Amino acid sequence: MKGSVEALPIGLELRGPVLTSLSQVVREQVPGPMEQRLAEIRDFLEGDLDSVNQDLDALEMAQTPLHDSARHLIGLGGKRIRPMCVALAARIGTGFGPGARDLAVAAELVHSATLLHDDVVDSGDKRRGAPTARVLYGNAASIFAGDWLLVEALMRVRRTHLPDVLDKALGVLAEMLEAEALQLARRGRADVSMSDYMRVVNGKTASLFRWALFAGGRAGGLDDDACKTLERFGEAMGVAFQVVDDVLDVDGDPETVGKELFADLKDGKVTYPLMVALEHDRDLQRALKERLAGGTNTLDGDLAARAHRAIKASGGVAKARALAEDLIGNALRDLSALPDKPATRALVSVAHAIANRRK
Repeated sequence: MKGSVEALPIGLELRGPVLTSLSQVVREQVPGPMEQRLAEIRDFLEGDLDSVNQDLDALEMAQTPLHDSARHLIGLGGKRIRPMCVALAARIGTGFGPGARDLAVAAELVHSATLLHDDVVDSGDKRRGAPTARVLYGNAASIFAGDWLLVEALMRVRRTHLPDVLDKALGVLAEMLEAEALQLARRGRADVSMSDYMRVVNGKTASLFRWALFAGGRAGGLDDDACKTLERFGEAMGVAFQVVDDVLDVDGDPETVGKELFADLKDGKVTYPLMVALEHDRDLQRALKERLAGGTNTLDGDLAARAHRAIKASGGVAKARALAEDLIGNALRDLSALPDKPATRALVSVAHAIANRRK
């Protein structure tokens, strides 16, 4: 399944009795803002997510810079979308039991670990509207904190004793590292291909969504076919999440998003909206190549502003959001294999909320 999100068919329609029901749910819920819809789903999963937050708050941590870094990031909260995916997938099956709870916590720990590492790699100063852990406690503490959270996550996965869940979790970590290596190799280049972009996105972002839905399905006792369906859906949802993240880097409200605008552009990362702009503005592509050929991997303020104008002119933001919607629409084809339950409908709403999010 690795790297499988390549073809992007347009104009897909929902078919079948279950999908007809799901389509109605989507039509009813899409007009509302993302946070309202996610709040409704959080109400539906209130007990599940409360138990996840209790476990996160109860992590045994000493008074060291390493643990202070982990405690700081986890204490900032977050949307908890990955634990939400575990819980919904489990509820499509038999329900959210102790195993699903451990897996939901593990999903959030892995996500938190990647944020701690990313902030060091990207020299990030702000996360969720607050100073990053590396700013408060140093780069080394932030890196070690991320490593510690990964170990804690794997220990929780192992103790569920569910088939294939640990092996797939290890596979996800391997994918993340491969994607990081590829992104590092392509960093500072203006000629990143769509294939390379998708490989990075699948590895860094979509792989964890894919695993969260598989793990939840396994904890809920769903059969192999249903778990594979959830994996495919999770991968498409994860790619859509990253594409929208790219949009927010150039078209978001810094106070809402919680981090500096144009951070990816200034770091020389080629995002989806920038890829669209470069296709339409060859002069910008040449300017980027000249800048990056000088040995720097970052863009100065003037060039980043020029790239931002080119993104606006090329419709890069609108095209990226359209891609996110197409990915979600494509993924909905498979959901006819799943039971028509409130959790299934909520999963559809989460997916559309991701495609339309503003933070």
